[in-house]
Amino acid sequence: MPRKMLVLTGLVLVTVLLLSACGTATTVAPKPTDKPVAGETAAPEPTVEVAEPVTITWWHISTAEEHKNLWQSMADEYVGMHPNVTIEIQVLENEAFKSKLTTVMQSGEPPDIFQSWGGGVMNEYANAGLLRDINAELDADGGAWRNTFGEGALGVYAYKGVNYGVPWDMGMIGWWYNKALFADAGISAPPTTWSEFHADVDKLQAAGIVPIAVGMGDKWPGMHMWAYLVTRVGGKANFEGALLRTGSFTDAPFVKAGELLQELVAKNPFQDGFLAATYGDEATAMGNGKAAMELMGQWAPAVQKDNSLDKEGIGDNLGWFPFPMVEGGAGDPNDAVGGGNGFAIGKNAPDAAVDFVKFLTSAENQVKLAAINVAIPVVKGGEAGMTDPLLIQLQQELAKAKYFQLYYDQALPPATGSVVNDSVQALFAGSMTPEEAAQAIEDSAKQELG
Repeated sequence: MPRKMLVLTGLVLVTVLLLSACGTATTVAPKPTDKPVAGETAAPEPTVEVAEPVTITWWHISTAEEHKNLWQSMADEYVGMHPNVTIEIQVLENEAFKSKLTTVMQSGEPPDIFQSWGGGVMNEYANAGLLRDINAELDADGGAWRNTFGEGALGVYAYKGVNYGVPWDMGMIGWWYNKALFADAGISAPPTTWSEFHADVDKLQAAGIVPIAVGMGDKWPGMHMWAYLVTRVGGKANFEGALLRTGSFTDAPFVKAGELLQELVAKNPFQDGFLAATYGDEATAMGNGKAAMELMGQWAPAVQKDNSLDKEGIGDNLGWFPFPMVEGGAGDPNDAVGGGNGFAIGKNAPDAAVDFVKFLTSAENQVKLAAINVAIPVVKGGEAGMTDPLLIQLQQELAKAKYFQLYYDQALPPATGSVVNDSVQALFAGSMTPEEAAQAIEDSAKQELG
């Protein structure tokens, strides 16, 4: 099945890794000294090991100050231990990253290390020969590095048995909400069903509160809403059927999800200008207490905080609840939509780049990421840094999931993922019917998946 991906489940685990020396060593003779006099035997000349200079290029999308600064400090620490290494970092906003990466991939010149969500997009790059096989490094010393990861999380970055990257985080999408605004609207507890969710939207609007912040200018934030509705309505078998071509993206659950989404849109529950708003605008609305909810991943608190006027976000007023069950749906209410973050390795990456990624994914550095609430660790020991009760709650909910649905725009081939995002935006805008959106996705799937 050349272009069919398995939907991977998983979470977290396992140990620490040891740094190894990097860079290619060359033997350099010292400067010649006086010649030995006649009859004397020259002593062996001492040699010194000098590592050749190595430059690593690294693109990441962690724009929040605290997170960005932590990545930089890790790079500085690595360079301090390996003076021959230079690390050139480019920090890009999500959409700018995707656009720029597409361009360099078309030219066949990927960065040495770059942000990846695994799945179909990464598989396409692997098929095109743009990524480096890192199985040898993962399996060295009896699998010392491989065994630090949970099998499921690491598997998201494997294709046909070959790892082209590794994860540094794994979590799920859920609703982040403002407890104070919920209380102002007379809501005493988060909703557990889609009907209760609608009732809460009504209460918030009646209280003059914007119920939901969403950045549809970037498309993908709203895509998660449709994907979750598909998952709740159709369950695991529905998506896997469409993916493996025993079913279709025009099957009833995909259409029903569009209908449910447009019923919500009809209430006009979003902030003004949501169709053109970016994800940053969405996070700003939440961080400044101007909206009651957003549907987003585990990174949301850090981004809300960074986008708020006072850089503090809404503090203890922030809460989290899983996507409600849809009455009559075939999906298990505990099933999760989400994914993680990871590093893919470019085809021309030097050995030092792989070694640097080993360093970044060490348990010690996983603890540091967890401590600033930007990641749910994927390496054993990293969980020691988790202190935020909301992220611990999210991690516990994720552990209940019997089925884990990777983000649609990453699980599917890039062309089809792009059509998913475009079609969901059209559902929000009312320029497509649920049937038309489902057909557009199916048309792309036929072309990409066969």
